Amino acid sequence: MTRPVKPAKKPSAPGRRELILRLLRDSPRPRSIAEIAEEMDVHPNTVRFHLDGLVRAERVEQLISESTGPGRPPVLFRASHRMDPAGPTNYRLIAKILADHFVTTAGKPSEAAAELGRSWAPSLVEHRHGRAPTRSESLAALVELLDKLGFEPEPLPDRRVTQIRLRHCPFHELVEDHGTVMCALHLGLMQGALTGMRGPVTVDRLDPLVKPDLCVARVASASAPSEP
Repeated sequence: MTRPVKPAKKPSAPGRRELILRLLRDSPRPRSIAEIAEEMDVHPNTVRFHLDGLVRAERVEQLISESTGPGRPPVLFRASHRMDPAGPTNYRLIAKILADHFVTTAGKPSEAAAELGRSWAPSLVEHRHGRAPTRSESLAALVELLDKLGFEPEPLPDRRVTQIRLRHCPFHELVEDHGTVMCALHLGLMQGALTGMRGPVTVDRLDPLVKPDLCVARVASASAPSEP
């Protein structure tokens, strides 16, 4: 039995903000609020509201026209000639392409991934002058960094902590295909971050998915050997 084919959804009609942007893109010259309002048959305050949003999003530029008589010169607007920084992105695709390439070209992908993480991670941490951080300060800074990166680490229970429990993997889709390499990269990132802090502690092992929602980073003295 064949299933009935669902009709394709009609594209939604563009909102006023998008219509204003289109109007400015199609215009050979900058336009004033009054001109846009008259052409769209809406109140100038409506146009002003949407233009404010477009200017904040850097999709429209605001200009001051030359004065042709008494009074303040009118403010004009034109579309920015640049890509929309808030437009659609597809970093997952580029990440997968790079991960696939890395796995197929590196001689020892896991070792190379761990070293890549160690060499790159110091750029993620704040470099302090003066005394090196204590063990507790280093681990607190690492947990803060991991939280910013999307790993959702659990709060450290005490100063004698020997593990960091991670409740989320922000690269889970890549882990499904290249788990060994991605976990080695994550381990290298943690090791490199701690090295960049000059603290007395490191992460010597990362145990992935000890539970469906839990990975565990094992904490050790910085003098202990590291395992990629």
